[in-house]
Amino acid sequence: MTQEKIKNLFTSLGVTKFGFGNLEEVIPEKYADLSTGISFAIRLSDAVMDEISDDAPTHTYFHHYRTVNAFIDHVALRVVMLLQSEGYKAIAIPASQSINEPGYDYSGLFQHRTVATRAGMGWIGKNACLITPEYGPRVRLGSIITNFKGIYDEPVNTSKCGDCELCVVKCPPIALKGNLWSKDVHRNDLVDARICSQHMSTHYKHIGRGVVCGICVKSCPIGKERL
Repeated sequence: MTQEKIKNLFTSLGVTKFGFGNLEEVIPEKYADLSTGISFAIRLSDAVMDEISDDAPTHTYFHHYRTVNAFIDHVALRVVMLLQSEGYKAIAIPASQSINEPGYDYSGLFQHRTVATRAGMGWIGKNACLITPEYGPRVRLGSIITNFKGIYDEPVNTSKCGDCELCVVKCPPIALKGNLWSKDVHRNDLVDARICSQHMSTHYKHIGRGVVCGICVKSCPIGKERL
């Protein structure tokens, strides 16, 4: 069975958190035939995340960020190769890519967090990151969209952040708006992506060309009890 083969592949590659979601309500028209989303999460190093200060990321975090992204792209490609060998169409969404064309607004080909919530991986926090019950936001996400139809996981449609606003308070450029997410809430209601991007480019240019921060991720209390 194809779905079991995908699960076994994830496990063999060391990926322990993954899910399958129905994207029919959210997939763009150009990808309407690829309405199954496969989401997986790679846990970040807590030791690396804990080195991030309230003022700036670290060079180690930037390297870790790039290394994990490369691994995610490798895993996603392996899943696509498996799906194609089984006769299905599939596209791996790049781990970290913003498309500089009208209409994308600091976003990629398709939102990893949308795939993840539809696949039951967690909810989107006030920091606009996916919050997993096990690791909080200390993960990087990979996604595949495909025409394979399997058994879908139960989607997550509401936030569990409650009254917590630690990430909102810690955000240096005050880009986070403090709103609770639900499945109908747009990203722009949670974060001003332009302010976030400009702050990184201006203040962290000496660390990875100003493309990483991680302060809001480190500040989240979810997942810290595992340390």
